[in-house]
Amino acid sequence: MRVLVVGGAGYIGSHVVKELLSHGVEVRVYDNLSTGQTINLFENAEFIEGDILDIPTLEKAMQGVDGVVHLAAKKAVGESMMHPDMYALNNLNGTVNVLNAMVKNNVKYFVFSSTAAVYGMPDRSILDETTPLDPINFYGFSKKMIEEVLSWYDRLKDIKFVALRYFNAVGYDAEGDVKGMEKNPQNLLPIVMETIFSVRPQMTVFGSDYPTKDGTCVRDYIHVSDLASAHYLALEYLKKENQSQILNLGTGTGHSVKEMIDETERVTGKKVNYKMGDRRPGDPAALMAVSLKANELLGWKPVHSSLENIIQTTYQLYQKELGKN
Repeated sequence: MRVLVVGGAGYIGSHVVKELLSHGVEVRVYDNLSTGQTINLFENAEFIEGDILDIPTLEKAMQGVDGVVHLAAKKAVGESMMHPDMYALNNLNGTVNVLNAMVKNNVKYFVFSSTAAVYGMPDRSILDETTPLDPINFYGFSKKMIEEVLSWYDRLKDIKFVALRYFNAVGYDAEGDVKGMEKNPQNLLPIVMETIFSVRPQMTVFGSDYPTKDGTCVRDYIHVSDLASAHYLALEYLKKENQSQILNLGTGTGHSVKEMIDETERVTGKKVNYKMGDRRPGDPAALMAVSLKANELLGWKPVHSSLENIIQTTYQLYQKELGKN
């Protein structure tokens, strides 16, 4: 099988490429390197530099592949609220470009990087795929709209898809084959690591009065290597069953911000310089995934997502790259 990984030089994308290669899949990476990095490219994967808004180059990259994994998107929640035009162009129009290039090249299998942000501020903390969708930021809205577009392309163009709703992606490849740290990280654990290594003098914990065990937000953290395995299994499912699906990917276990900081201090032996701040608008108290559907349909289970392993694999990379400074 030959697969085009759109956004394959990025954080999650590079882990997906490694997983696909480990199963003997022929991989072609398509990335504009705006956030992806050449250090994340694998020698045994073909690379084409290009943008999903560049239709001729995208169509050329699509030639001869059997399936597409699409991870290229803008994802900063705050930015999406200030620049919805940018997110509409890149996330919505860009994905339609990918789908149209698939139609032109008769490519039938599509795995899509979606997000738990499609759920918004639900009235429950444990979410399955039937939880109503009500995104509260334009980023989540863009992903919700893409899921709807995919359903229409299934009906009208016979493109079969699996949309994977990630919860909080964390960790790094334990073997160290993925070497690129995220640029301008927005997520908790990279910010904790940058604080440990004095890239940031201090970090802020947003909110200490939530109705949780220690007052800080609780989230479902899923190791990126577990996410990567789901993409391979989704492609296998599409080949075998030829049915479209939307699936949550999480562990079903929640950890608070304070727990993440405390465990990081324990695993690394280093103090995290943080202060408590006010809540951020739009942050639910707790969100955890029910991923039974992914288990039943794909045979997927998270095996790398213990809190200790998440922190240790992240620290391993940051120690290598920043500990020498």
